Amino acid sequence: MRADARRNRDRIVEAARAVVAERGIDAPMELIARRAEVGVGTVYRRFPDRNALIAAMAGQYVHEIDDALTRAEAQEPGPWAAVRSFVMWSADQGRGALAAALADLPQELFDAMPEFSRVKSGMVGRLDALVAAAQERGDMRADVGVADVMRLLSLFTCHADLPQERAAHYLLVMLDGMEKRSDGAGKRSDGAGDRLDGAREI
Repeated sequence: MRADARRNRDRIVEAARAVVAERGIDAPMELIARRAEVGVGTVYRRFPDRNALIAAMAGQYVHEIDDALTRAEAQEPGPWAAVRSFVMWSADQGRGALAAALADLPQELFDAMPEFSRVKSGMVGRLDALVAAAQERGDMRADVGVADVMRLLSLFTCHADLPQERAAHYLLVMLDGMEKRSDGAGKRSDGAGDRLDGAREI
């Protein structure tokens, strides 16, 4: 691909990410073209249909997530600090809005993106290893797994209408609850679930 064609492609993908984060996955291609400062024909020459553009956005996004985890592993002093750093990076408002838009996609679209699935699977495996290492060191509760981290992360970041500062606050509360402390703070005591069930009935 020529350098100018590559630049146009990158501009279109960046514009699409911004527009989709603002308007949702069904944002008009014309609006994406205007944001990228190219003609609609240029968009369709690079991406023959909307799904091709979505695949490019999703691929770029999942590589960014993988890179963020790599940085956390390299820069933080231990596995628990790396988990915390990665989770808080994910709470950025722009990434959360894009994640919310991508979360609306049907599963068959993701099934048609093997590179996305490959990178995500590897990233989740590495995050799982960090969780296990943090638990082995006594820094993280033993009853929390990588699936819990991913589900709660999705819960608090994949909602475009949730303000970024609130998402960050909720994630900090979540992380505090996952941390294992010598004084027992943050741990649920026996019977807590029963009390919560009763409270819901009031």
